[in-house]
Amino acid sequence: MNTTFSNLPEKSLDWLQDLIEINIDSSKGFKEAADNLQDMKEKDLPLESMFRSLSADRARQADELQAIVASNAKKPTESGSVAAAAHRTWMDLRTALGGGQQAVLSEAERGEDHIKAKYEEALQELGSCPCTQVLRRHYDAVKASHDKVRDLRDAHAKV
Repeated sequence: MNTTFSNLPEKSLDWLQDLIEINIDSSKGFKEAADNLQDMKEKDLPLESMFRSLSADRARQADELQAIVASNAKKPTESGSVAAAAHRTWMDLRTALGGGQQAVLSEAERGEDHIKAKYEEALQELGSCPCTQVLRRHYDAVKASHDKVRDLRDAHAKV
């Protein structure tokens, strides 16, 4: 771990903890979306595979942020939020009620809006913190996946 990440201000550590939680939520959300797609009659293996890959990416991002927090002698967040658990339940319900792939894509895009906005807010708030180089890299990955999910949702709506 880069030593420039030690002795971070409390404000930075609080933001990192929030971003750990939202990455855990996102990882679980993408896994849930992939599981929902797997259970559908109309299989879409590339979409399911993409969601599993995004889930793993978000888990890696959470791990990286947890390591930074731990290098500052703090116990990193290890779980997601109650609100995100409710969102995943809503996705399950929409899918079960026949929403299909469009419902899964819509809910995934909604989750992506949330994590993208959180990273934007953190980057603005943290300014020159050494951790922003990591956050910018994460944000670029989040924005790319957000745009991909949004485009897939829009394309799927036209079918």
